[in-house]
Amino acid sequence: MKTKDVALGGVLLALSLATLFIASFIPGVELSLFTLSSFYIILMVIRTSAKAGWIFYGSSCLLAFLLIPNKLALIPYGMFFGIYGLIKHYIERIEKQAVEVLLKLLFFNGSLGISFYIFKDVFLGNIKLPDYSPVILVIGAQIFFLFYDYILTLLIGFYQKRFRNS
Repeated sequence: MKTKDVALGGVLLALSLATLFIASFIPGVELSLFTLSSFYIILMVIRTSAKAGWIFYGSSCLLAFLLIPNKLALIPYGMFFGIYGLIKHYIERIEKQAVEVLLKLLFFNGSLGISFYIFKDVFLGNIKLPDYSPVILVIGAQIFFLFYDYILTLLIGFYQKRFRNS
């Protein structure tokens, strides 16, 4: 790994930890900040390699767990938002849009299902879900996820167009 790649990883790691710290304490902006934290991993993959992205993901999870006091707030990052940039990278190499969307939805629903099953009490402790049909909640989650993926795609496109030669 080149020195400039290590330096980039350090800067992005610091930004990621700052973003996760803020997300863990300021209610209402968590999803936006988790989306931003996903983008740091994507930048690492774009600028270096997928291997560096995996190292970055592991480092960010470990350091966040060690440094951020609110451990429960880190679960969404560790279980989905942190790793999704890497999964997106691999899936989009297929270059068949229908297959890509299906695989992304499978990953999202798998992550959501595993997270909910393992951390049900953590996620829902004193929270009462709205009295909507579970089907409506699941459909809403799918729409949210597709919107999230689209926003990440726009951010990647903007970055690649703006910083293509740097």
